[in-house]
Amino acid sequence: SQTSCMTSPRPNAAALSVAAGMILEDQLNRIMKSPTKKVDKMPKMMPKGAESPFGDFPPGYSPRRDLLKASPRKQYPVPTELALPRISPRSGQSSPRGLGDSVSPPRAGAFNRRPIEPSEFRRFYERGDLPIQVSHRGIANKVSWKVDVEKLDYHHYLPIFIDGIREKEDPYRFLAVQGTFDMLEKGGSKILPVVPQLIIPLKKALETRDTPVIASTLKVLQTLAMSGEVVGQALVPYYRQVLPVLNIFKSKHTNMGDEMDYAQRKRLNLGELIQETLEILETHGGEDAFINIKYMVPTYESCVLNS
Repeated sequence: SQTSCMTSPRPNAAALSVAAGMILEDQLNRIMKSPTKKVDKMPKMMPKGAESPFGDFPPGYSPRRDLLKASPRKQYPVPTELALPRISPRSGQSSPRGLGDSVSPPRAGAFNRRPIEPSEFRRFYERGDLPIQVSHRGIANKVSWKVDVEKLDYHHYLPIFIDGIREKEDPYRFLAVQGTFDMLEKGGSKILPVVPQLIIPLKKALETRDTPVIASTLKVLQTLAMSGEVVGQALVPYYRQVLPVLNIFKSKHTNMGDEMDYAQRKRLNLGELIQETLEILETHGGEDAFINIKYMVPTYESCVLNS
């Protein structure tokens, strides 16, 4: 079957910015589901913020109290004569449960989330070194720049902003994502020399394997590839750093049966978003793009050769 290339993001996604849409999605999940950010901070899946607006308290002066840890439940050994027989997968012989070499292999955990480390954007923002602030509006917040975006040093600021797209807390996430789109929109010829410095922040964001973070990173990658005439071609040598995670999540589609998915406008389906990103990379990557994409994502079919 023939496929058609997606040369630009879907038009219905331009009504609301990506950063503002993430805030609305958080509020919706807070109503429909139990809050997860506080739970994620306990096993250190997300970086913890400062204890006060002025930083952390000195040692011994923190007003917080440690949560009482419940004593673990005592485990009693099961008598051997009461244990049910179990077939060992290696020897094929029956042995009492808990004895012998019947150990099931561990899961690979390829789709499991990884702990998110504090980004450089968080550190620079807390020090007040970034010329941005949140402009609170009635419908959706916006980024208020203290200087003209065209006059910024892209070699310094653009890698910092892209490094912050893996944040999951506001205002860091909102400012980093929206600031990145603003700089890519108005960067022009300043973006191409900075491409090698953007690969490591993009790779760190994808390696978190967190669905919302990967979705926002893919949207940034699409905008980056279409920000200039040769920017897409400059990304081809770095496919080996960016595409492995896309190969893992390429088949992750939402199986709803015969139901209607009314959240298509949010563009959060990783399978469709990855396919759209690969087509944009191939379209703007030149003649060597497809063979490099095919090497890292073997199940990808060209949208240029098959059209």
